[in-house]
Amino acid sequence: MKLSVIMPVHNEMHTIREVLKQVQEVDLEKEVIIVDDHSSDGTRAILAQMTDDGVKVVYHDQNTGKGAAIQTALQYVTGDIIIIQDGDLEYNPTDYHKLITFGAS
Repeated sequence: MKLSVIMPVHNEMHTIREVLKQVQEVDLEKEVIIVDDHSSDGTRAILAQMTDDGVKVVYHDQNTGKGAAIQTALQYVTGDIIIIQDGDLEYNPTDYHKLITFGAS
């Protein structure tokens, strides 16, 4: 079972590194698809440096909103289960196991 973590981001330069670190620490087979929704605070520069396997970064040319960023990410999903992870750490990646277990029951 492979998990696809969709991460729509906009102006998250202060949290993007930490949220990605926490997502990658989750012990599950996964891919991470980050969609930058035309950030203007330096987030794009941080993402441009991402070279980690299993992390795909897609850039919007204009800000179109979270829903559009999710729609963009869905085009790249290859996993069996999809989780949306906000770039501001509103959701805790350590809860992925609970979500998957709950969804399977």
